[in-house]
Amino acid sequence: MWTKTSEVPKKGGKQVKVRGWVHRLREIGDKVFIVLRDADGLIQVVVPNNKIQGKLDVEASVWVQGEVHADKRAPRGHEIRAGRVEVIGEADPNWPFHRYTSTEMELDFRHLWVRSTQMQNVLRARSVVIAGLRDYLTRNDFWEVPPPIFVSAACEGGSTLFEVPYFGGKAYLSQSGQLYSESMMASLEKVYAFAPSFRAESSRTRRHVTEYWHLEPEVAWIDWKQNLELQENLLKHAIKFLLKSDPVVMEPFQDRVADLEKWVKDKWVHIRYEEAIDLLKTKLNFPELKVGSDLGTQEERALTDHFGTFVAVTHYPRNMKAFYMKVDEDDPRWVLANDLMGPYVGEIIGASEREWKLDLLLENMKLHKLDPKNYEWYLDLRKFGSVPHSGFGLGIERFLMTLLKLEHIRETLSYPRFMNRTYP
Repeated sequence: MWTKTSEVPKKGGKQVKVRGWVHRLREIGDKVFIVLRDADGLIQVVVPNNKIQGKLDVEASVWVQGEVHADKRAPRGHEIRAGRVEVIGEADPNWPFHRYTSTEMELDFRHLWVRSTQMQNVLRARSVVIAGLRDYLTRNDFWEVPPPIFVSAACEGGSTLFEVPYFGGKAYLSQSGQLYSESMMASLEKVYAFAPSFRAESSRTRRHVTEYWHLEPEVAWIDWKQNLELQENLLKHAIKFLLKSDPVVMEPFQDRVADLEKWVKDKWVHIRYEEAIDLLKTKLNFPELKVGSDLGTQEERALTDHFGTFVAVTHYPRNMKAFYMKVDEDDPRWVLANDLMGPYVGEIIGASEREWKLDLLLENMKLHKLDPKNYEWYLDLRKFGSVPHSGFGLGIERFLMTLLKLEHIRETLSYPRFMNRTYP
């Protein structure tokens, strides 16, 4: 029976069989020291060179049989002293990461870089965080629904649409599944879509990619305040889910535990856009800002640094936000929307109460210079039993950047896509 590296007992004397890949390799005298990698991590194997069957190189796949010995010098305080190592899949000796790495190398050889411990650690955590998000939604009676990827019109803005040929015509890659989730909300009331979204943005910043994963809940009968509550509860549940996950997942991120535990206990900050502009101008060294200014990465991070936790900025100017956002009936200069900022990163969620009345939605579309003919199906949703409803879109990668304090969004994706990167 095969034993995972994480399950190899620390106490010596037990016979085990493990399998995996040669992560590191060195030879001293008649012994070979192997750092073996499997899905759970690393363990040191020591084997006489005459007990190796096959040609051994870094990244060869192997079967190992031996006895566990406690040894403080070993990476995990114990090692396997093998009586036999069998090479299953040989490896070319020209492993590209033998001597050094660079960002471009990591991207060019992404199909191999995903084997690195850095990527292993993040991909495990990513999987757990997504499981935690789904767990909360399932527990709270949400239904997962599939949005289309090929669409006929913009959701967010025409300037960031990817146009693709489509059987003699043209289509676009979806920027968001929200409009379609709104249609399914009228069927199942509490729904969410989890799918890739595409933005043709020419910027290449630490938090932008052209393809990212989007979690988009849409809920009938709730307003923007209840929507804010849902966002906080969902994300806190995912954080707790990560903290309680298998030790293999959290072991590489022990330095993140204090932040994660704090954010679960915090009452997250809610601040109106006007108040945020005033705070940034007067206390946080952004004197050039005025009402109508976009909040960029620096401003968003300044807000989260100032408060030390997640910050929801609410009530944005109407002309700054999308046509489907509900206008504040008490003051129509503003929309009932929020952006949720994550520490170290900035915006991770865009949210709003949706405009559910047909006449007001048409007014919004006119303000945004949109042709209603392109949205006839969406307008139908307001013609046939429309209800108050709200929703939001969470960028999975930016959420991970916050949780794990990662410097660049490319660290959260197995195959990140940028304006000049579609290979491999």
